[in-house]
Amino acid sequence: MLRNRKRYLVYGGMFGLMFVSYLDRVNLSVAAGPIAKAYGLDPIAIGYLLSAYLWTYLLFLIPLGMLVDRWGARRVTAGSMAIWSVGGALTGVAAGFAAMLGSRMVLGAGEAAGYPAGSRVIRDWAPRSERGTAAAWLNGGAYAGPAIGAITVGWIVSEFGWRESFLVAGGAGLLIAVLWYALYRTPERAAWLGEQERSVILAERDPTPPRTRASARPLASLAVLLRSRTMWGLALTQGCAGYTLYLFMSWLPTYLASSRGLDVLKSAAFTAVPYAAAAVLGLVLGRVSDGLLRSGRLAAGGRRTIVSICMLLSSVILLTPFVSATWLILVLFSISLTCVSTAMAMNIALTNDLLADGERSGVAVSVLIFGGNSFGVLAPIVTGYAVAATGGFSVAFAIAGLLLLVGTTLILTLTRRPIDAPATTRGRTAPVATHAVDARR
Repeated sequence: MLRNRKRYLVYGGMFGLMFVSYLDRVNLSVAAGPIAKAYGLDPIAIGYLLSAYLWTYLLFLIPLGMLVDRWGARRVTAGSMAIWSVGGALTGVAAGFAAMLGSRMVLGAGEAAGYPAGSRVIRDWAPRSERGTAAAWLNGGAYAGPAIGAITVGWIVSEFGWRESFLVAGGAGLLIAVLWYALYRTPERAAWLGEQERSVILAERDPTPPRTRASARPLASLAVLLRSRTMWGLALTQGCAGYTLYLFMSWLPTYLASSRGLDVLKSAAFTAVPYAAAAVLGLVLGRVSDGLLRSGRLAAGGRRTIVSICMLLSSVILLTPFVSATWLILVLFSISLTCVSTAMAMNIALTNDLLADGERSGVAVSVLIFGGNSFGVLAPIVTGYAVAATGGFSVAFAIAGLLLLVGTTLILTLTRRPIDAPATTRGRTAPVATHAVDARR
C-alpha cells in the first residue's frame, strides 16, 4: 500500500539530486560547439575542459565520503549541492578559457558528495531486500538529467545563448539544495513516516548502531577498505564502466553533430534518446534484480552476476564503427548506456551488500566512485586526442568496449569475499546473499 511506501519519496529525492547534478555535467557537452567557436578551441582543448570537473571531483571524493559518515547525508548533501550549483553558474559568466576551467573545478568539488551521500541514504532508508531498487532510483537521476537536460539546454542555447543555460541550471540546483536541507531526515527522525513502515525499515536494514567506531575513525575505515581485494575489484570494475559513461556524457552531442551533420538542437534531442532509455529501463532492471535475489535464483552469485551480464551487454558499443544508420546507432547507444547504468548502480548495491559494517558505507562508496572516475577523467581527454589524430570516433569506441570486457572479468574474479569481514572469515567465499538478502523472503 502507498502509505507503507513513503520511503519512495526519499528515493525520488535522490533521483532529483542526481538529476540536477548530471544536468550540470551535460550542460557543457551540449554547449561545447558554440563554446569552441567562441574561444577558438580545438578538440584537445575541449577534451580538457570537459574533464576539468573530474580533477577536483577525485580530490574531494574520499574526504567528503568521510564527512558523510561523520555528519550524515543531510548537511553534506545540501552544502555540496550549493557549491556545485555556484560552480555551474560561474561557467556562464566566465570571461575566458582559464576562468571556465576554474568554474568547472568548483563544480567538481561540490559534486563529489553525490554518490557517497546517496549510498548513505540507501543504507539508512532501504531494507536489505530493496537496495537494488533504491540504487536504481539514485542512478536513474544521473541519466534522466542528461535525457531531459540535453533537450532543455539545447533549446536554451539555440534561443538565448550558451551562457544562459549555465545560469538557469545553477539556479535550479540552489533551490533544490535548500529544499533537501529543509525536508530530509533519517527514518528515526522523519515525522511523516508511519510507525509500521519505520519498523520495517529499521528491522530489515543492517543492525549497525548509529555512530559506531567506524564512523568516528574514518581514516581507519579507509585503511581497512584499501586492504581488501574485493574493494579493489569493485572499484576497478566501476572504472571500466565509468569510462564509457564519461565518453557518452562528454562527447555524444559532438559525435552526433559532426558525424551526422546535426545542429545543436537536433544533436541534443538525439543525445536524449539513450539517456531516456537508461533512466527508465535502469529502474526496471533494478527492481528485477531485487526480485531475482529474493527468489534465490541468483543467491549463489548475488548482484555480481547482474553486474557482469550488464557489462558484457554494454560492450555492443564495439559495433558502432560498423553501423551507418542513425536509428541503429541510437539503438546501440541505448543498449550500451542502459546496461552500463545498471552495472554501476548494482555495483553500488553490491558494495553495500559486501560491507559487514554499514557505518563504512560513505567511505566505501567514495572508494568505489573514485575508481569509476579515475578512469572517467581520462575519457574526455583520450577521446579528444583520438579524434584529433584520426578525424573520427572509431578508436574511442574501441577503447571503451575493451574496457567493458575487462570489467566483466574483474567483477567475476575479484569480488568473492566480504570487504571488511573479520580475519577469521577471509579465507572463505561468502556469497552476496548472505550479506544482503535472505533468499527465503
